Parts: sequence; structure tokens; C-alpha cells
Amino acid sequence: MTTTARSGIPADRLTLEAVSPSAAAGLRAGGGGGFVWLGGGPFEGTRDAAGMVTKAYVSGVLRPEFGLYVLVRRADGRAVGSMGFHAAPDDDGRTEIGYDLVEAARGHGYATEALRALADWALARDDVQRLFAVVEHANASSQAVLERAGFVRVGEGDGEYAYELRAPRLS
Repeated sequence: MTTTARSGIPADRLTLEAVSPSAAAGLRAGGGGGFVWLGGGPFEGTRDAAGMVTKAYVSGVLRPEFGLYVLVRRADGRAVGSMGFHAAPDDDGRTEIGYDLVEAARGHGYATEALRALADWALARDDVQRLFAVVEHANASSQAVLERAGFVRVGEGDGEYAYELRAPRLS
């Protein structure tokens, strides 16, 4: 695979493009990771997630399909945010998802669209049974994204709600 080749998950107006370990290192260091970002650069959560990918790669535990994806608008090729997994699924088939958008892209349905696409992709796999997400009580917008994507609130802790989406069971 060349450095310019990217694998992705399609959504309606977006493609979720996989972030390579080298691109993740660039994002973590303050660069664009090879993407052209709406508003000039990613939100801080993307840089933090890129650091998680870099650490997993250096530790030899990265499963790239359970890494970070940049949300790229098909209309103009601009990156509007990121979404990905905190780690590969555990032995119970559970993995956590996180996401963020650049400020200029918020309120346009991109996060919901991307979350539905990533959730569909993940839950179609044999090794994923449940997706998990945590959101702060004050972040009503993110709570709405999760709920529109089919996640259900399953718990509450120190200033945060826990959400889950389960794979459909075959009867």
C-alpha cells in the first residue's frame, strides 16, 4: 500500500478514511495528517485519538481497522472531523467509540451520518457485539448524535452518561 492510498468506509456525504500510523503521528504532532481540514485543522479530540493510535502502533497492539478514521466530505475533499475506536473489541465483543467535529462542521448531521456508517460496519463483524460511548452530561449535542444513531443510555457516572448499541441477535 502506498502512502497516499487510504481505505475507507462510505457514508452518504462522507467517507471515513482510515488513518495510518504515520498520519496519526503527524496529527498528534500538530500537523494535518495528510488531510485538508475545514477550518484549518482538527479538533483537539482528534489529536488525542491520533496519540492513542500511535501508542498502540508502537506497542505492537494496533489493529488498524479499530483505529482512527477521518471524516472527509465527498463534495470538496475536506476533513470535517474524526471518529474511531479506543481499542479493538475485548473478549466479550465490546469496543468504545469516540468522535469529534471541527466547529465549522457542527450542526450539519455529519457526526450522526458517520456514526451510523461506522456502527453498521463494526456490528456486521463477528468480533463486535456491542459498541460503547461515554459523553459528558453537558454535551447535549453529542448525546443527540448517539441517540439518533440508535445508541441507548445504559448508565451514568461522574458527570458522564454511558451509551451502548448492541448487534442485532439472530433468532
